[in-house]
Amino acid sequence: MISELKNLTIIRKNGIIPEIPFLAIKEKILGKSYNLTIIFCTPTESKERNKTYRDKDYPTNILSFPLSETEGEIYICLSIARRDAKKFDMSYTKFLHLLVIHGVLHLKGHLHGSTMEELEAKHLGVFFRGT
Repeated sequence: MISELKNLTIIRKNGIIPEIPFLAIKEKILGKSYNLTIIFCTPTESKERNKTYRDKDYPTNILSFPLSETEGEIYICLSIARRDAKKFDMSYTKFLHLLVIHGVLHLKGHLHGSTMEELEAKHLGVFFRGT
């Protein structure tokens, strides 16, 4: 299934996606004119991309690919995210919110570290309403 809305394309290949304010997160962090594609992929696809682009031979919950200053892609593997949510002692839905925020912060140019963690916490407080 493919849905498109205001410079945001979501491609779902499998799984049910919880309600997440994808467009609001994209516009707040990347801007209204940024073209973002979010692909919900299988573990096999995640592993292939992780191996090709990061030389890591395992599936991961999220991968971000900036294509230009105004366009990028995020790959999220729902089954890996569900597994990893437990590792972070978060609900699956809250963890998916965090992953989307994490991915767009990478597309914005942020690297892992305390600044990125502070931004993640700030945005999670704004966009996630639940447990």
